[in-house]
Amino acid sequence: MSAKNIKVLVVGCGNMGASHATAYHNLDGFEIVGLVSTGNSKVVLNQSLGGGYALYSDYHEALAATKPDAVCISTYPDTHEEFAIKAFEAGCHVFIEKPLADTVEGSVRVAEAAKKAGKKLVVGYILRYHPSWEKFIEVSQQMGKPLVMRMNLNQQSHGYMWTVHRNLMKSLSPIVDCAVHYIDVMCQMTRSRPVQVSAIGARLTDEVPEWNYNYGQLQIRFEDGSVGWYEAGWGPMVSETAFFIKDVFGPKGAVSIVAKEASKAGQSDSVDSHTKTESIKIHHADLNKDDEFTKPDEWIDMHDEPDHQELCNREQRFFLKAIHEDLDLTHPTEDAINSLRIAFACDESVKTGEIVKL
Repeated sequence: MSAKNIKVLVVGCGNMGASHATAYHNLDGFEIVGLVSTGNSKVVLNQSLGGGYALYSDYHEALAATKPDAVCISTYPDTHEEFAIKAFEAGCHVFIEKPLADTVEGSVRVAEAAKKAGKKLVVGYILRYHPSWEKFIEVSQQMGKPLVMRMNLNQQSHGYMWTVHRNLMKSLSPIVDCAVHYIDVMCQMTRSRPVQVSAIGARLTDEVPEWNYNYGQLQIRFEDGSVGWYEAGWGPMVSETAFFIKDVFGPKGAVSIVAKEASKAGQSDSVDSHTKTESIKIHHADLNKDDEFTKPDEWIDMHDEPDHQELCNREQRFFLKAIHEDLDLTHPTEDAINSLRIAFACDESVKTGEIVKL
């Protein structure tokens, strides 16, 4: 393919859609051909980008009118499958926010549509583009087996973020929406097959649909003996005590993300603080003959600390590279489906009270 600009249609202009549109607006190699949203967010985004972009309320109309090379989908999850498949049928590459679809079967259908069309599918697993998380995974793999992986992200959401969370919970639970990132991280850390999950959840407000819950905690067992838990709670009632835990230990020691600033009170629903790592603490388990530690704890201060916008820029640079260099995305797509399958198994466990074998 020649290095002509990739014409991209941006669908969904909320939090993530706006960040991706900003990346397309500023990066060489892309040209936005339209902004699509059902509400006013496209108007606000268009103004923030200096105006001049074509605005649409209907996705199908926009797709037909703009004839893009690529579509960026950052809508609510219940439209992901339909929108992605339509884009592939129109001969477009697709960048899609996680989760890939709102069912496992739907995510498989999206992947099959990409393959059939011979087009690229990139899923927005933002932590895969973060140097600190890459380092966290790399160091954790040096701690021996089995691993114990403890992670959470509880958000005391209010104002705009509580509106976002309420809308998300019309189609997904917090542990499906958020946990896919951290399940993906755990699978990368162990590179072992998850064998079973169990999970608990609680519905703490009538503002959440009766079938859903706004606090969840899941536990995963892996074939190699590793275990992991993740918890996510959303809402004005959620505690900010220990809301940001990213901690792994194995026979040889421990590695932890210690975000001194991002984990301060009042930061739990700040999108920028969710990806901040600031520093990684490494603890060595090795003891001498007196059972005292032989090595002091180490600190790795991460200087390449991209903010949320820069992470989105990196995702879109990767999307561009995948298109121009015809990268094989089979493995990342399989990982995206796998992490979604595990997250939905956790959902099933919450609702049935049973352990779910994978």
